[in-house]
Amino acid sequence: MAVRIFPTSKFTVILTLLLVGWTHCLHGQTAADYPQTTYQALVQDAGTADSPEKQKQDEEIYELIKLLVDALDQIDRNYVKEVDRRELIDGAIQGMLGKLDRHSNYIPPSNVDSFKSRVENEFGGIGIRLRNDNGKPTIITPMLGSPAYKAGIRPGDVILSIDEQATEGKSPNDIVKALKGKIGSKVQLAIHTPSTNESSNVEVERSLIRVKSVLGAARNEDDSWNYFLDEKNKIGYLIVTNFGRHTTGEILEAVKDLKSQGVKGLIVDLRYNPGGLLSAAIQISDMFVKEGRIVSTEGRAAPKRIWDAKAAGTFDDFPMAILINQFSASASEILSACLQDHERAVIVGQRSYGKGSVQNLINLEDGKSVLKLTTAGYFRPSGKNIDKPSADGSDEWGVSPDDGFEVTFNEDQTRLLRDARRDYDIVLNGATHDPREGKEYLKLVDTQLLTAQNYLYTELSLPTIEIPEVEDNPGDESKEASQNEKTKDSKRPFKRPKKRQPTEQNNE
Repeated sequence: MAVRIFPTSKFTVILTLLLVGWTHCLHGQTAADYPQTTYQALVQDAGTADSPEKQKQDEEIYELIKLLVDALDQIDRNYVKEVDRRELIDGAIQGMLGKLDRHSNYIPPSNVDSFKSRVENEFGGIGIRLRNDNGKPTIITPMLGSPAYKAGIRPGDVILSIDEQATEGKSPNDIVKALKGKIGSKVQLAIHTPSTNESSNVEVERSLIRVKSVLGAARNEDDSWNYFLDEKNKIGYLIVTNFGRHTTGEILEAVKDLKSQGVKGLIVDLRYNPGGLLSAAIQISDMFVKEGRIVSTEGRAAPKRIWDAKAAGTFDDFPMAILINQFSASASEILSACLQDHERAVIVGQRSYGKGSVQNLINLEDGKSVLKLTTAGYFRPSGKNIDKPSADGSDEWGVSPDDGFEVTFNEDQTRLLRDARRDYDIVLNGATHDPREGKEYLKLVDTQLLTAQNYLYTELSLPTIEIPEVEDNPGDESKEASQNEKTKDSKRPFKRPKKRQPTEQNNE
């Protein structure tokens, strides 16, 4: 048996493990959905019946990997300063990905835990959001029901020490690291409340913290969400911040709550939603569309896959409006495109970001590092790919608002909405002072939301509300860009859906 191997080198084992370590996906599609290259050419039986073309490709791979190994070996032995071998490997991977699209990237071991926490929307901790006020770690808000919330920690409290270690002079990352930890472990905090000039010591037990991705219109007195924007006319309102593993369940719970209270119309706000899991976008689309195509995906090494809606458990007996802006991307575009193509909802706001690609999350080194790799593009029910980089200069990209529902924010509106979102989930937890009081973003005139409301009022034969006129900022780049991008085909005319008949729902 003839066997071909690498030249002897201290990097041989490292590179071999690196290149064959493509294993199962963390989320969404599994590795089986996207055939993985194992590079059997690293140690290949010469008797295999590969085609001449395949053998040529294997030879090329072998020579290129040999080049990389030799370069690393020369740097390690001869560079003027000693270098970290791990950094060389990480840099080599990042260099390769730099030749691909901007959505493919590499998460090294040092960042894997925080990356997984963001994707999963859960971690072990005490459940607070912090900001750095002149070097003082200050509580923006405890999370509803979290250990910090139950311990009586309130917005505006300052953490003086963690486990008797003063926080003064510590970086925000060091403070967050000290607060996170193993579920069930305890942490001692010294807390100062500036509003009352009181200090106290509290012991908080860490637990699994799950960050909510679905928010309502306002907080109730008990800090729970009220999902009605207009309770009198039964208009529901959901803000979806991202599409995580638990987003489908959170939306289902919120919609069932609204249904139990007689909801007549629903606004889903996807502004500033960067996307997330493809599976969540599909499940949520299926929640509101009874039949037909939801989305399809296809890539060079990924077979075409299609997802169609199923009638069971569909909420389709009330009109809907979807709010998007230029920061709505990926999974949020899948949902809005699906509901638009099926004429299930009107799309209000500004054209979306235009990300029509699917990334597969692949464990490397048994999960110590992660490769986020673009493996396919996705196509809306109409068959169009909304990816802007793939549009080749045409205007067919993103999700555009329906005709008559494009509402462009000026510079101030965009800034104020962004600032308002940062404080949106604040809970008072018994505090007498609302930290939002006096904030500039309270002056926001949300003409996009008001337009969505008026659409629902019209559908429900209710009186509409007057929308104030907002002057454009002279230097408003988003407005100028939007005007430059407009063409006859950039808007999609909205066809009024057929009258929906109430149907019995079984969503248990």
